[in-house]
Amino acid sequence: METRASVILSVRETPPLPEERNPSPANGSAEQFDSEESSNSEDVDFNWDEYLEETGSSAAPHTSFKHVETSLQSSFQPGMKLEVANKHNPDTYWVATIITTCGQLLLLRYCGYGDDRRADFWCDVMTADLHSVGWCTQNGKVLMPPSAIKEKYADWTDFLIRDLTGSRTAPANLLEGPLRGKNPVDLITVDSLIELQDSQNPFQYWIVSVLENVGGRLRLRYVGMEETESYDQWLFYLDYRLRPVGWCQENTYRLAPPAEIYSLKTVSHWASALEKSLTEAAKFPLPMEVFKDHADLRNHLFTVGMKMEVVDTNEPDRICPATVTKVFNSRFVQVTIDDLHPKASKTSILCHADSFGILPVQWCLKNGVHLTPPKGYSSQDFDWADYQKQCGAEAAPEFCFKNASFSRGFTKNMKLEAVNPQNPAEICVASITSVKGRLMWLHLEGLQGPASEYIVDIDSMDIFPVGWCEANSYKLSAPHKAVLQQTRKIAVVQPEQQLPSGVPVENILHDPCVIPQPDTMGPVNGRYSCPALFINHRCFSGPHLNKGRLAELPQSVGPGKCVLVLKEVLSMVINSAYKPGSVLRELQLVEDPRWNFQEETLKAKYRGKTYRATVKIVRTSDQVLDFCRKVCTKLECCPNLFSPVPVTEGCPENCSVHTKTKYTYYYGKRRKIVKPPFGETDSRSLERKHSQLARRRKRRKPIVAQKKRQLSATDLNAAGSAEESDEEEPEGPEDETWSEETSPELPDDQTDLSSAEVPPATPMSPMRLRSSAELGRAARTERGRRAQKALSLLCAKGAKRDRMKQEIKQDPEEKLVLESNPLEWTVTDVVRFIRLTDCAPLAKIFQEQDIDGQALLLLTLPTVQECMDLKLGPAIKLCHQIERVKLAFYAQYAN
Repeated sequence: METRASVILSVRETPPLPEERNPSPANGSAEQFDSEESSNSEDVDFNWDEYLEETGSSAAPHTSFKHVETSLQSSFQPGMKLEVANKHNPDTYWVATIITTCGQLLLLRYCGYGDDRRADFWCDVMTADLHSVGWCTQNGKVLMPPSAIKEKYADWTDFLIRDLTGSRTAPANLLEGPLRGKNPVDLITVDSLIELQDSQNPFQYWIVSVLENVGGRLRLRYVGMEETESYDQWLFYLDYRLRPVGWCQENTYRLAPPAEIYSLKTVSHWASALEKSLTEAAKFPLPMEVFKDHADLRNHLFTVGMKMEVVDTNEPDRICPATVTKVFNSRFVQVTIDDLHPKASKTSILCHADSFGILPVQWCLKNGVHLTPPKGYSSQDFDWADYQKQCGAEAAPEFCFKNASFSRGFTKNMKLEAVNPQNPAEICVASITSVKGRLMWLHLEGLQGPASEYIVDIDSMDIFPVGWCEANSYKLSAPHKAVLQQTRKIAVVQPEQQLPSGVPVENILHDPCVIPQPDTMGPVNGRYSCPALFINHRCFSGPHLNKGRLAELPQSVGPGKCVLVLKEVLSMVINSAYKPGSVLRELQLVEDPRWNFQEETLKAKYRGKTYRATVKIVRTSDQVLDFCRKVCTKLECCPNLFSPVPVTEGCPENCSVHTKTKYTYYYGKRRKIVKPPFGETDSRSLERKHSQLARRRKRRKPIVAQKKRQLSATDLNAAGSAEESDEEEPEGPEDETWSEETSPELPDDQTDLSSAEVPPATPMSPMRLRSSAELGRAARTERGRRAQKALSLLCAKGAKRDRMKQEIKQDPEEKLVLESNPLEWTVTDVVRFIRLTDCAPLAKIFQEQDIDGQALLLLTLPTVQECMDLKLGPAIKLCHQIERVKLAFYAQYAN
């Protein structure tokens, strides 16, 4: 208590040093630089994949963001030692070494096996009986080596002493209690307390409280300032300015509020806030594992008066001459931007040897970058030699600075996510406009004001890979809509009033090759250019599409690039459906081996859920008409519903006269009408009744396939069955998961389960009369056989549907149950599993790289990112699925 009292007394007696610059509030009050999207209440559905395609750009490599890679690492490191229960004798324990980690899974090897990995085993840190080294001794438990190596050493105590000497042990708090299994980032919770270094005085700290933790990016608030957010700070948890509570006291530094807030409260208020926070931090200390990856600062070689070039922190788009004005110690110096005005308010920056944005003299000249002369400099052309003579100062040697030629893989036009320097709470879509050595020039998309471009270091912790915000559920400020429309190559949507001029309607209707073009657009040339596609909402819309919504769509879309025009039209059709998910499933099945197609991802929103599917879209103009007709046929609507041919009055297909049943018959199923033969028997009348009852059920693909076979083979006498079988009862509300009825995993050619069992149709032979008893037995036998077959089909289908619901719904809380050991999976088995998840588009990568079950279990996030070249968001999704397999493998097969 004496030490704490002395710390509090120092707060009362010693006010902090005043700052030499005007503070810039961290909450983004500089309104002229806020992005337009941040003040817009409209929620923009931004998709990185679509944006990268539309702008023709690429994402910055995820491995270029060192701080993000570090934040994803486990708290457990390979080589750490711990005590684990013996697999065959759980009452005894033995020391094991961590070989590798994957999330909360650890691959362990008992000490004594050396390099023999045959006995390596996985365990879940959340459920396994794991303890820190020394736990057995403290709790009277038996340490005994596994029986397989029991005879390897005569003195195991001596072996353990040699093996544990100099090794790292797993922290006890990460193996037990509420912090069990958590990563360093996850250990920082809301209300955690940390010491923050003053921005001007390296010997002064003040305690801050964590308000938010977004993937390691912390929103901090000074204790004693709980009622205002004007001075909140956003820092990444690896920032050197952050220290655990107590570090300041151990190093005899001073705990005092920053100068910018000191005068806002009384001395007694600050003392009370400090005492309260120290008490709270003692009760709930932040684990030291949080700071294990903090880099140690190296000693600098600067002296007072040395000149250099510095990125202006107040205007981060400028580089200016600066001078070392103060040396605090071997780690920190004060650098002041030169200002030659006699009464200038100079900007000073606290720097160390590896600070971002400090550069040697002549760096701008060598890299072709403009150097902003000091304010008050007389000459228009700045020259360092004349300026140094004028000031009588020397330049800081180049060896004093960090390696200035390392670019870490960033190149011009790459996209990333970056913090708005004038509003640190906001993260924007950013483009790299230039890379010079260690510096990058970023353009924040959609940012208002002249300072939409600024300079960052390649190791800055304010830049993030594409998908980082989505992975951490944080809002990303998307580009302004006007910007998107300028860069987007999507087809032009024509309004309802615009009809093609100069082309008679009669010619258009009867000559589909004549593609009408609006006068304002000019002719569309090229193999990959699509003509205007017309939404003919007066045509028959079928059972899936809402005619009212179709009528609200624009009359035409295009001309433009085939893939973009067709993708826009299909998106409109999906959004016009009664149940968009059903239409999306149907579109997955539209394909033709003759097409020159491109796979595109389409989305459907229904009842608050978003569905995604990959659809094949043709790329050339000569296949557009065939593609449109096949899509319309699949959706059981008029083939001219959307087409290069406009329908103004009567449809050439005469679709308005068809009922739903007949239209489905003609353009959907294409079933053959079979007339009943003469002389139908009583037994076949009983069979007909059974088939009529079956036809009243809701249509399912496997049953429809069997019904077809029965119609052609044994039910030739079912009068009117061809047209009747197309009648359907209205479907109920759509399930939130994919239904079995239109599952992409069940195409028609795979659902005919009875082809081998149905005898071929033969000419009718003279029939003998049967007794009523024989007739009844025959009918019952036939009904029993049919019922048994139908039951087996339904059971098989139900099991398949349950599996698909389990896998495709992707409930994060649902545990995966494996039907076979993943160690025995072939490449085909792995691809089949991936296709049943929301990572289905990545299945081809597993096929190409021959990844079998054993390789699948060894995949980790860094491996997936490096070997599969995936962005952070998809890589995390994929690793979630892989981790589910590992957890299920451990639960079902590992023991």
